[in-house]
Amino acid sequence: MSKYSKEDIIRMVREGDVEFIRMQFTDIFGQLKNVAITASQIEKAVNNQIMIDGSSIEGFVRIQESDQYLHPDLDSFAILPWRPQHGKVARLICDVFNPDGTPFVGDPRGTLKRALKKAADMGYAFNVGPECEFFLFQTDEKGHPTTETADEAGYFDLGPLDHGESTRREICLALEQMGFEIEASHHEVARGQHEIDFKYADALSAADNIMTFKLCVKSLAQKNGLHATFMPKPVYGITGSGMHTNMSLFKDGKNVFADPDDPKGLGLSKEAYSFIAGILTHMRSMAAITNPLVNSYKRLVPGYEAPCYLAWSASNRSALIRIPAARGQSTRVELRCPDPSCNPYLELAVCLAAGLDGIEKGLTPPEEVTANIFAMDEATRESYGIQSLPANLKEAVDLMLRDSLICETLGQHVVTQYSEGKYKEWDAYRTHVSSWEVERYLISY
Repeated sequence: MSKYSKEDIIRMVREGDVEFIRMQFTDIFGQLKNVAITASQIEKAVNNQIMIDGSSIEGFVRIQESDQYLHPDLDSFAILPWRPQHGKVARLICDVFNPDGTPFVGDPRGTLKRALKKAADMGYAFNVGPECEFFLFQTDEKGHPTTETADEAGYFDLGPLDHGESTRREICLALEQMGFEIEASHHEVARGQHEIDFKYADALSAADNIMTFKLCVKSLAQKNGLHATFMPKPVYGITGSGMHTNMSLFKDGKNVFADPDDPKGLGLSKEAYSFIAGILTHMRSMAAITNPLVNSYKRLVPGYEAPCYLAWSASNRSALIRIPAARGQSTRVELRCPDPSCNPYLELAVCLAAGLDGIEKGLTPPEEVTANIFAMDEATRESYGIQSLPANLKEAVDLMLRDSLICETLGQHVVTQYSEGKYKEWDAYRTHVSSWEVERYLISY
């Protein structure tokens, strides 16, 4: 049941001193876009009459078919707390539609909606709780970002060591004003690294929340003279940033992953084991979505806590999939490889599709791995049957294109545009002469 009607939105804008409304949407590469309208246009907005030029959005449409319309999700209406509170700025999260009234096949939010419909047809609701990490860096005298931090803190440290504490506090309070329930915020392992966890939600709301979270973090960091980045591995030699994704399926209000009579003694149901198996089966093909940058694969290396081996465990943090300790209604599967540069709509769509594929086929996962996989040599990993994630972005995209389930989930338009964009990104990286090469070879050769 909807929270707001068209009339509610119009009234809140007119009575709430709202002057601007940002009509937000997300492109296929996970970049947040928007058209800003004044309060005088709110009736047009709620009646789906705000138009964009889709040919100007990378991966959307060709120039000869550029007109597209934004259909706002009325329940997403919120005031942006970091903007002026006299003459306020609000936002509406939108779906992208074609002029004939059909949903645009390249809209990532629509991709997730299609995946959720399949789950609903099977009787399932998909809930997601993300754990988003990011870095706060100093800016130079011109306001440009650096990779420097005066922060000396480590895991769970607090001020005065944690120089980002006050900014993190502002972010939490702003998010709560927007309706988030913040469960925890703390300093992470690396200097300048932070994590804020918010309560799980249905998958569509969770993806919307991730995009809102990123905007809030970046906006308030900039306001405080800092630069926030969700780049997976901004600094060599230290831990990178991940976005652990906690997932559960519910049916008739009950968590179907929970089974207190599990013969393995882990409290997991047959559906949970099959969901895990489905993700492990498709994970190498999903990596181009869950870890979408050249830089993503510099985080996914042994020694920095990021999992790079395909295994699961009830407690082992070196495994790709972990089952957190909570059971009953809180039973969940935690996928640990995604990073916060991913498009959350596409990420959750492929995770759900892979898990459901495991359930539909009754797949069984390999045995739980309780040993430290990082400490194993290659022969030991092979004896366990443990594969690795792709080594780089090109390998990941190649694997994605060979997986019919992942391609079908994303749709032909997204697959084509996404892969073309990522191959161009890889080629630009491959042909670039880096400072590492110059320092290593210029004198020696």
